[in-house]
Amino acid sequence: MMVDVGSMRIMAILSGATCVIAEGEVLQLTNIGNPSISEADYFETILGKTAMLFEAASHSGAVLAEATPEQERALQHYGRYLGLAFQLIDDLLDYQGDAEAMGKNVGDDLAEGKPTLPLIHAMERGTPEQAKLIRQVIRKGGLEQLDDVLAIIHDTGALAYTRVRAEEMADKALAELDALPPSPYRDSMAQLARLAVDRQA
Repeated sequence: MMVDVGSMRIMAILSGATCVIAEGEVLQLTNIGNPSISEADYFETILGKTAMLFEAASHSGAVLAEATPEQERALQHYGRYLGLAFQLIDDLLDYQGDAEAMGKNVGDDLAEGKPTLPLIHAMERGTPEQAKLIRQVIRKGGLEQLDDVLAIIHDTGALAYTRVRAEEMADKALAELDALPPSPYRDSMAQLARLAVDRQA
């Protein structure tokens, strides 16, 4: 596709994104079983492994449409924030979604020892005993203590917090659309940002 388009800028955007996405995936793999990562570490990971893909897509679209520099930057940032919102909700749904609708089981991230934001926040806000239990489960993986972890997540408001952060990212994505003139396309992008946080699967 990059060759067919014949744009060096598109090639630069997509090749750069490919490197960042690969780094994000490696970072996530190195964090498996590590309960000590911070919220900032988590955002660095999802920016690389997920948001960069969205950013590259929207940025490339702006370049192909010959948008103004301001619009190009806005669409680049729109994609970044949309991707962050999408991944935050994805991580939230791992603890409260419908398994059949999602196509994966509740607790899959926990089973793999992935320290996502719901767990990070629960460890920060929980009692020392609750935080200790989550740390142990992240290190070990598995679902033997899923019910206990879910109870802690709910007690600490971790899912509500994760949703708030997702909504913040969606709001930032929507704000970037102010750089575009009114059109059905802008409306569709706004709808997509809302859908990213309202989805159930």
